[in-house]
Amino acid sequence: MKRAYEYHYTVSFEDTNLVGNVYYANHIRWQGRCREMFLLDNAPSIVRQFQEGLAIVTTRCSCEYFSELYAFDRLVIRMRLEDLTQSRISLSFEYWRKGRAGEELIARGEQQVACMMRKGEHMEPVPVPQDLRTALKQYEYDRKDS
Repeated sequence: MKRAYEYHYTVSFEDTNLVGNVYYANHIRWQGRCREMFLLDNAPSIVRQFQEGLAIVTTRCSCEYFSELYAFDRLVIRMRLEDLTQSRISLSFEYWRKGRAGEELIARGEQQVACMMRKGEHMEPVPVPQDLRTALKQYEYDRKDS
């Protein structure tokens, strides 16, 4: 399995609900944040293209939860490329809690996005930009190793 892009996050009280655990929807929000930080770190030319009308539109996302999280838990969210077609990208996410005893898998998710170009009031699918393809390939999930 190739390496994953890693986004490190410390849970805050802002992420929790009245019971004190992390509100489930935050996991989906963190997928988006991880994806955005990936773009900033690995494909800054794509960030500039947003001003020219490029959009990366989420078409599907999900998350499977294994354990609860609480304020001040430290997370590593690992993102890998699952599939890449002409205009769509499928990503997988693993949420790992870091502790003294090592790491614990907390949740697993996925997200599919489409590359679109704004044309007035409408959007049209466009091919995944080459800079983004190149950046994603280094984090491609290798099914031979699984």
